[in-house]
Amino acid sequence: MDYKLIEKLQTFLPLGYLYLIILGILRDGVFFYMLGINFLKYSSIMDILISPIAELTSQPIILLTVTLMIIGFFFYYNFLANNSHKKWVRDSMVAKKYLKKKPGSSDVDLKVHIKKQVYFAIAFMISAFFLGGGVGTGLNVKDRITNNKLKIKHRITDDSGNQKDIYLIDSNSAYFFYVEKGSKVITIVPVGSIKKIELINNKMFEDVGFLNRLTL
Repeated sequence: MDYKLIEKLQTFLPLGYLYLIILGILRDGVFFYMLGINFLKYSSIMDILISPIAELTSQPIILLTVTLMIIGFFFYYNFLANNSHKKWVRDSMVAKKYLKKKPGSSDVDLKVHIKKQVYFAIAFMISAFFLGGGVGTGLNVKDRITNNKLKIKHRITDDSGNQKDIYLIDSNSAYFFYVEKGSKVITIVPVGSIKKIELINNKMFEDVGFLNRLTL
């Protein structure tokens, strides 16, 4: 058993999750800022702690893409490290800056350096994913609200029995953030005030119906 690897994992996992939490806060902060909302006022500690996991698992394709990219980075940098003695690797961007600072470095030193760079590459990729997603999604939702192009997917029933068709922007353990059909006003209500929420336009069932028509 590789105890050194286990020790490294025990060190990196908490730090990695802390990094994800910070990125989750930044992502939500950027997203809600685009809509004029200070999300921290409406978020509990638990919401903040689970936000990165919720984001990564919101759609299976997102989690799969991020996982494959991380695996790809590890294989790519490991391949570069194993060929650190070759000229094309030493001339690459990964090695060139390092060799410029330390021109007398051996192939072993360069190999170690390249292997360490994979962590920075993965950290940058994940940060780009979170922050880019926050900015892109925020701008998209803002544009849809401004131009009244929201796709209404939910219907809520409040504690008074009133029903409303809404575009659900987001939700957490305490609040729903939504825009009513035909409106441009963002409404924030406590979870406890909503008696029932229905998914009235379910894409998964629409896809099943399309597939059934193809098989007839």
